[in-house]
Amino acid sequence: MTPGIRRALPWAVIAFWAAALAVCAPSAIHLTSVQTDSAVDYLPSSADSTRVASVQAELPGSDATRLELVYHRAGGLTRADRVVAGQQVDRVVSGQHLDASPTPRVSHDGTTEVYLISTTAAGSGDEAQDALVDSAREQVNGAHGLTARVTGPAALRSDTGAVFGSIDLTLVIATALVVAVLLVLTYRSPLLWFFPLLSVGVAAITTRGIVYGLVQWTGLTVTGQSGGIMTVLVFGAGTDYALLLVSRYREELRRVRRPYDAMRAALRGCGPALLASGGTVVAGLLCLLAAGLNSSRGLGPVGAVGVLCALAAMTTLLPALLVVLGRRVFWPLVPVYGSEPHAPRRGRRTFFAAVGARAGRRPAAVLAGGAVLLGALALGSLDGPGTLGQLDGFTSPPESVAALRTADAAFPGGQGDPIPVVTATPRAQQALDAARATPGVGSARATRSGKGWTELLVLPRAAPGSAAETTTVTTLRAHEGRVPGTYVGGTIAQRLDQQSTDARDLRIVVPLVLAVVLLILGALLRSVVAPLILVAAVAAVWAAALGIGSLLFGHVLGFAGTDPSLPLLTFVFLVALGVDYGIFLMHRTREERARGATADGAVLAALRTTGGVIASAGIVLAATFSVLTTLPLVMMVETGLVIAVGVLLDTFLVRTWLVTSASLLLGDRLWWPGTTRHATRPQQARAGEHTAA
Repeated sequence: MTPGIRRALPWAVIAFWAAALAVCAPSAIHLTSVQTDSAVDYLPSSADSTRVASVQAELPGSDATRLELVYHRAGGLTRADRVVAGQQVDRVVSGQHLDASPTPRVSHDGTTEVYLISTTAAGSGDEAQDALVDSAREQVNGAHGLTARVTGPAALRSDTGAVFGSIDLTLVIATALVVAVLLVLTYRSPLLWFFPLLSVGVAAITTRGIVYGLVQWTGLTVTGQSGGIMTVLVFGAGTDYALLLVSRYREELRRVRRPYDAMRAALRGCGPALLASGGTVVAGLLCLLAAGLNSSRGLGPVGAVGVLCALAAMTTLLPALLVVLGRRVFWPLVPVYGSEPHAPRRGRRTFFAAVGARAGRRPAAVLAGGAVLLGALALGSLDGPGTLGQLDGFTSPPESVAALRTADAAFPGGQGDPIPVVTATPRAQQALDAARATPGVGSARATRSGKGWTELLVLPRAAPGSAAETTTVTTLRAHEGRVPGTYVGGTIAQRLDQQSTDARDLRIVVPLVLAVVLLILGALLRSVVAPLILVAAVAAVWAAALGIGSLLFGHVLGFAGTDPSLPLLTFVFLVALGVDYGIFLMHRTREERARGATADGAVLAALRTTGGVIASAGIVLAATFSVLTTLPLVMMVETGLVIAVGVLLDTFLVRTWLVTSASLLLGDRLWWPGTTRHATRPQQARAGEHTAA
């Protein structure tokens, strides 16, 4: 290649990414506006609770804004409290078109008073309803022991939207800071850390722009959860790829004079492994397209786009930036042409060399001990909390949730959360009789009809959110199932539908992910045994991480339950991302064996030379996912915690000790039915392909 092309190509690549950034940035800003975070948006359209919500949206009065003003005093409301409440309610409804005059509902113990307000003045738009909620909260105030809060469907939606709306900016800032600190510590350079971070930032913006386009063109479901995970995944995976590439590039700079040629050699050396690992993650994520839950199915292509953009940026934009800047970007530890890398002092071994030596002395004992430890950790899942309720999804409950809990406690028997049932109007009386005959139902009545449908509201006797209420909903569904065209919805029904859909997805997606990953690994490693070892290892990591997480959720963090989608999402991510590190380790083991090393020597050399960079990558990935634990949503905290714990287990226990021990025990049988081919090239030529940790 001519010198002119060598000089122009990096600048052309940088210009291409600048153009891509200019195109995608305007769309990236609007991604939050197309996210959907209501419970029914997560569920498949075939779920009963989703059908109920769809019918309710078509009935008269569906555009009404419904608020509940909750007044509470622990020792009992006073006459002055009721006067204050009445005055505040009057100010809230002033100028509104009310469906009915708001009359107070007082609890039996006299501690709580609730006003129901339904108005069509605000309109059905989210912004108009948010404005009404804000206006109501300005008027509703408590003092001197009286608490006054605004809740209801509109307030819940407004509070949830505010939480999810703040996630993106929080995640980007927190993740960028974490990655920046880790890169500075890793590279020990005041300059080098900035360019991987810049590249991954460009990848993140490009990803958001592309995903926004997919939502517009295909109707893809993007939730706050999938958007947040996408951001973390781009930063985590992109930084991992940068660590591996820069490590190889630094080594090539010591033996190649020109940075351009050194980068070509680095990409030629580690590029196939990067492409294979990125392809594995993408394939694993796309398996989520088989999921029935909208939120899980949408996460598949969203995450896949993020990984592809991160991989593209780290193999094109980052190399171009590093080539343009030359060796000086590594200052003060500049890799001088012809120099040798720093070696440990005489008599001292690196950490991973010491680990390999210890594992090599008693591989069977190490493998058995590690398996027992992982199995014991996995048993923690048996002692975890139950399923997360809809009102338990916030680490710090917003005003609407706190008010609902106050109302639920004051009005036992489900009066605060009636169960909606929709039925074909000709069968309304039959459905009403079935509801009244259901054990656990206190009362049932028809409320509104339209477009061939009638809505029933059913009040259970059980306390809201209790196991007895869940039993009542299940029994009600069985009774109403005998009436054709009748569906049961509501909060409990939505939770039951999500649980059943998640259970179905777990049965379908998990085997699909395992099969896809095994096929990719088999083709890449040309072996049957090695892929089985790697997949078994990451599956054990997932089980152990889920067990640790379950214990922490209930006994340490005090969460009321676990998100139903947690097992599936963490499995996909831990398997896909964990196999990444296995690819690097096994690929290097096979390379060392082909160079003429003994079977044991190849395993130990692979651990010694790749252990450091894999450990750095694992720490970065765990740290980026742990950023999710700072968010005010329980499902995000749980997801981030399990994945971070799993990555650390995989990096420092399973990948380092157990896979190494299993490889030492198997020897060349690790590559069955393939074989390793011994190289005959001179040692000097082989040294040029060495990858430093």
